[in-house]
This record gives sequence, structure tokens and C-alpha cells, in this order.
Amino acid sequence: MSIIADDNDFKNTCTAEKKNPVVKPEAADLDKNFENCIRPKSFDTYIGQSALKDTLKITIQAAKKREVPLDHLLFYGPPGLGKTTLAGVIAQEMGVDIKITSAPALERPRDIIGILMSLQGGEILFIDEIHRLNKVAEEILYPAMEDFYLDMTTGKSQTVKTLRVPLPKFTLIGATTKAGELSGPLRDRFGIIHRLEFYTNEELAQIIKRTAGILNIEIDEEGALAIARRSRGTPRIANRLVKRVSDYAIVKHNGKITKDIANKSLDILKIDEFGLDTTDRNLLKLIIEKYDGGPVGIETIAAAIGEDVRTIEDVCEPFLLQAGLLQRTPRGRKVSPATYRHLGYRTQNEASQQTLFNNY
Repeated sequence: MSIIADDNDFKNTCTAEKKNPVVKPEAADLDKNFENCIRPKSFDTYIGQSALKDTLKITIQAAKKREVPLDHLLFYGPPGLGKTTLAGVIAQEMGVDIKITSAPALERPRDIIGILMSLQGGEILFIDEIHRLNKVAEEILYPAMEDFYLDMTTGKSQTVKTLRVPLPKFTLIGATTKAGELSGPLRDRFGIIHRLEFYTNEELAQIIKRTAGILNIEIDEEGALAIARRSRGTPRIANRLVKRVSDYAIVKHNGKITKDIANKSLDILKIDEFGLDTTDRNLLKLIIEKYDGGPVGIETIAAAIGEDVRTIEDVCEPFLLQAGLLQRTPRGRKVSPATYRHLGYRTQNEASQQTLFNNY
């Protein structure tokens, strides 16, 4: 796998893709191309997650001095925080190739065996959504991660033989949004486990300015902060909003993104100053209007707003919980007083006090 070294190379690559009149099969997915263009490839260009970066730098330097592969790593946290990107940065810093796959793609034993057998010494295998590995794939990974062997069987019935096939030493990097769903034996085989945190508005503004520079979009400091405040602490969302705001700036203005242009375009997209979109607001309003603020079960919420339970748990809830707008209780979800204020509702206490005042 070839790795692009710096932002200038990325800019040239993106420009070349735009000028190329032939649409390549691997370039059909525009979102994927966009994300590949703006992915940082070194710790110097990877913004945020400072504590994690410091830890990884030390670990990588130690592995290089010992001339051994890195310990297996597990990254977990909400989607869009840069787990896949971080795996690519680690490969670049280690000077090795990386093979990327996802757990749902490893359905059959030969899938995981094939990819393990193709690894070279020191290479990195990145498995996204690793919590979705099936039991057979997990059991194949256990000896591969711990002893760098594959246990394979040949023959049938009475002629069955067990073979131990040696593997080159490699590093497995797993990424998951649900660390609690990993089995204990698999989780214990990771030497390094880290949670990725939501980004601050200042960190997101830096990411937005970097992305705008790569895509030749003009943006000022206040415009970047305006987008950052509505990005839910997530770089993936911030980068996508840059494109949408840029479209608006080109059509309605001179192409430069300012605070005013950013706010107007995001208002049109119905993304409020807290970063909530229509689905988020519908979810919170449902709990307030239909269930007196909760608690209410997640299945009931999903059915009422026409969304999948998994979408609510993986996409909507992480930020709403982090922002203090939603609470999980043993009886279900409920909203906080801050949610009432943000959506323009009176809290139950305020409504009761107004009633008492009117009666008095």
C-alpha cells in the first residue's frame, strides 16, 4: 500500500482526480474519495487526541528501537472520530504497509485465514467494526494474535490432522463503536486499548481550515469556528459540512466562507447552533411532547420517529448523551432540563410554577 506523505501531495492528488475525465471504478464513491484526500498521514497533521498521540509516539519509538512490531491496538469511541485515519498514521510512522478490512466482510473462515496468510512481517491489519466478528473468526484470531500461528485442520473423520502454520509477526488494530460487545478473550489480547474522545470546537476549527486549504476553499477564522460549533465534536461531520457550506458560498456569495455565510447555509440545512439536525430534534421533542420528558424505551422511540434502533444508538445518542441533552436510565431514555431550554419548552417545574402563579 502506498502512503502519501503530506498535505501538498493530497492537494495534488485531489486536483488530479477532478481533472481526470475518466471515472475509475475505485473512484466511484465520491464520499470515500473526499475522505481519502483529506486524511492526515502523520502525527504532525493529525489534529486532536493529544494524550493518545503522545502515548502512541512513545510506543512507536520503543517498537522501532527494539525492532519489533507494535503490540495489538484497540481503538473505540463514537463513529467519525478518526479511528481508521489513526491506523493509517501509525502505519506511516512505523514505515509499514497496512491492510484494511471490516468484520462483516470476514464471514467465512477462509476470509480471515486468507488475509492473515497474505501479511508480511511487521505489517498492520486493521479491522473496522471488530465487535461484529463472528465466533469462528474470533477463534482463528486468538492464536494468530497471541502466538502468531494458525491452527488448521486437514482430512475428514478418522484422518483429520491438526496443523500449526506459523505467521509473520504483525500488528492487529481493531476499531469499534461498541467496546462492550467484544468478547473478553478477544479484548484481553490487545496490548493497547484507547478511547477516542469528542473534539473541542478549537480543534475542529483547525481541522476545517486544513480541509479547506487542501480543497482550495477560502475560509476565515470565524467561519471555521461557526462550522465547528455545529459539528457535534466530530471531524467527519465537520469535513462534510465544509463542502456543503462551500457550495452555498459559491452560489450565494463570492466563494469565501465567513461566519455569516456559514450560519446561513447551516440554517438552510436545518442544523442548529448546537449541531442538532432534524432527526435529533424530532427524537427529543417526541420524548418531551408525548412522554412528559421520559423515561421511554428506545424501541418505542425508534418506532415513533421511523428510525432504526441501531441508528439511534450509534449515530444520535453518543453526542446527545455527551452534551447532556439525553439521559439513559434503567427504565429508558429521558431528556434533561437543558433540552427543554434549548428547544424552547418550559420545564415541568417552570410549568408548575406558572400554573400556581396563574391560580394565585
